Amino acid sequence: MTSQAPRLVAERGGVRLVIAARSEPSCGDIIGDPRSPQLIQGVEVEALTQFPDDRGCFAELFRFGEPGIARDFNPANGSQIQVSFTISYPGVIKAIHYHFEQTDLWAPLSGMFQVFLCDLRDSSPTCGRLNTLFVGSLRPWKLRIPPGVAHGYKVVGTEASLLVYATNRFYNPEDEGRIPFDDPGINYDWMTRPR
Repeated sequence: MTSQAPRLVAERGGVRLVIAARSEPSCGDIIGDPRSPQLIQGVEVEALTQFPDDRGCFAELFRFGEPGIARDFNPANGSQIQVSFTISYPGVIKAIHYHFEQTDLWAPLSGMFQVFLCDLRDSSPTCGRLNTLFVGSLRPWKLRIPPGVAHGYKVVGTEASLLVYATNRFYNPEDEGRIPFDDPGINYDWMTRPR
């Protein structure tokens, strides 16, 4: 990080979203454990439990209103739950976007994703922190992404990827903001490099 002043991205209702500039490209903290202390504040990771047998496999994605990452997704409490899916081809980058109000629950089901997370919340103790998670068929983790955390992904590997996601609000273009995937302030390193 640099000592350069954060750049204002958006502001609404007293919530300021900023980019804390980086001088060098980075993937930030690579998260290899669902309980990592390096996770951005409010981001949660939960393993997807699968039950394979001789007929195939069963897995429960989200149990709305029950303990876990979907605990407050409850229509009785005013949540307008929407469940969607997207299929992306190898090498595709879908990034970067953020929300002021919407919380996302992600369940990457097939293929592999390089998930990008960046805390834009000026008032957060983890403001400016980058997280990278490699999730999908080889690491079946579900993610909870709170408002103010910019997010996106790149499909890694050679197969198309399927992401199922739930939101606690119906889609509202007024709540969604976008930042270019190659924003020079965030300076996220999307490249796959020989190691």
